[in-house]
Amino acid sequence: MSVTFPSSGCPSFFNIFYEEGIVMKLTIYYDGQFWVGVVEVVDNGKLRAFRHLFGKEPRDSEVLEFVHNQLLNMMAQAEQEGVRLQGRRQKKINPKRLQRQVSKELKNAGVTSKAQEAIKLELEARKQKKKQIMKEQREHVKEQRYMLKKQKAKKKHRGK
Repeated sequence: MSVTFPSSGCPSFFNIFYEEGIVMKLTIYYDGQFWVGVVEVVDNGKLRAFRHLFGKEPRDSEVLEFVHNQLLNMMAQAEQEGVRLQGRRQKKINPKRLQRQVSKELKNAGVTSKAQEAIKLELEARKQKKKQIMKEQREHVKEQRYMLKKQKAKKKHRGK
């Protein structure tokens, strides 16, 4: 299942995206264990991708609830720059060719390699951030142990 925003009848907050030239595509697929939704957002020539785990097969109401309530929060929390897309000239496409492209895209219900790359970049950024936080915590604990050791040594030495 694949949904591209903006489409007719979309909520008012998606009109902002439409006016700014932002294109969003939600692809839902079964990865063998869980149903996964991948949101691809193209903004200013950069592709950002977000992954959402649905678990069991989502009903239409669950997908709609995700789009209305969780999608914008997920996009706001992400700290990824995105992958630069190579700009192609937009020329008029023959309607028959466009129809063939649409049917081909509907058959190929997968995630693009650029989207996978964007998700991987997001994962690496989170990994680096967590690594830095853990290092700071280890240093803090080490410093506390050192200070405690010094205090014990002083206390022990004062008595004599």
